[in-house]
Amino acid sequence: YYIQSENLKFHRQMALKLISEKKAFACFCTEEELEAKKELAKKQGKAYRYDGTCEKLADIDVLECEKPFVIRLKKPTHTMKFTDFIKGELSFEPENIDSFVIMRTDKTPTYNFACAVDDMLENVTCIIRGEDHVSNTPKQEHIRASLDYNKAITYAHLPIILNEEGVKMSKREAHSSVKWLLESGILPSAIANYLIMLGNKTPCEIFTLEEAIKWFDISKVSKAPARFDLKKLLQINREHIKMIKDDELNKTLDLNKDLAQLAKFYTQEASTTKELKEKMRAIFNTKDFGEFETECKILKELLKDIELFENYEDFKNELLSKSGLKGKKFFMPLRIILTGNIHGPELSDLYPYIKNFIHELARI
Repeated sequence: YYIQSENLKFHRQMALKLISEKKAFACFCTEEELEAKKELAKKQGKAYRYDGTCEKLADIDVLECEKPFVIRLKKPTHTMKFTDFIKGELSFEPENIDSFVIMRTDKTPTYNFACAVDDMLENVTCIIRGEDHVSNTPKQEHIRASLDYNKAITYAHLPIILNEEGVKMSKREAHSSVKWLLESGILPSAIANYLIMLGNKTPCEIFTLEEAIKWFDISKVSKAPARFDLKKLLQINREHIKMIKDDELNKTLDLNKDLAQLAKFYTQEASTTKELKEKMRAIFNTKDFGEFETECKILKELLKDIELFENYEDFKNELLSKSGLKGKKFFMPLRIILTGNIHGPELSDLYPYIKNFIHELARI
C-alpha cells in the first residue's frame, strides 16, 4: 500500500525548488481578501482569477512579512495540451489554469501538487481516473513541467457512472461500494465483467478477466456517462456463479458439503452467493412442517431408505405407492422436506441435483 503523507519531505523540497527558481511565490492574501475579490468578480459577471497581488513582491518584503502564507505556482505562459485515450486531444489556456496554490499555510501540499510529485517519484507512466479529474490534469502537467520533469505520462479519463435515476452516483448509495457488492454475494469476476461492459462495446456479454485482457481497448470506452444497472449486474453474477469451478463455489458457500451443482441449479431463483447460502440453509436445516406435519413424518420415514432412482417419475411413483398419499398432501410435504419451502422449482427439475442428499434430508 501507499501512504502519501510519508512523502511530505519531498513535497516541501519540490516547493522550495520552485520558489528558488522563481516559478512559485509566497502569497499572503487572506481568505477574507480573496473572498471579497471573488464576490466582486461574481457581481461583474466574470470568472474569478488570482490577480497576482503577491507574485511580484520583493524578496525583502517576503522575508519581513510575518503573516501566514501559501505557496502558489505561477500560471503557465502557453496553452497546456495533452492527449487522452478516451477524449482525444484536450487544451487549456493559461488563464483557465491560473496561479494556483500548491502548499497550504500549514506547509502541507494540496491534492494536485502531492499527486504530481508522487507520480514523478513513482515513475508513473499512465493515469486512469474519472473524468471529474480532467481539470486537474493541466495543473499536474504544469507542476511537473515546472520541476523540469520530461517523462511522458498518458491519460484516460473514464466517463462518470450515473445511478439508475440518471444522476451521478453518490458514495452514500450502497451499491457504489465494492465492499457492499462483495458482502451482498456478488463475485469479483462478475463485478469486473460488469465494469468493463459499462460504456464499452464488448464482443460478448459474459466473459472472464483473462478473456477481456485479450481484446480490451480503453480507447473504445464511450465518452458519454454510463448508467449503473444493479439488475444487469445481478444477471451477470448468476452467469459467473454457473461458470465458477465447483470447489471454488463450495468454498465460497462455506457449508462443508459438495453443494456446487445444487447451488448452480438454484441460480434460477437466486442471483448472489448470499441468497444461495440462504437457499442451502433452508434445505439442510430443520424445517417447519406446519399443517403437513403428519404427511411429512410419513414421507420422511419412507425417504430414509427409499431407492434413489435415476428417473424422477420412478422415484415419485415409488413414494406415492408406499405412502398412500396423493395430490396436495403428497407434493406439498415432499417439497417442504426437500427444499424447506412451499414454493420453488419443479421437483422433477430439482431431483437430479437433490437426489444424493435425500437420505440425509429425511433424517433432519
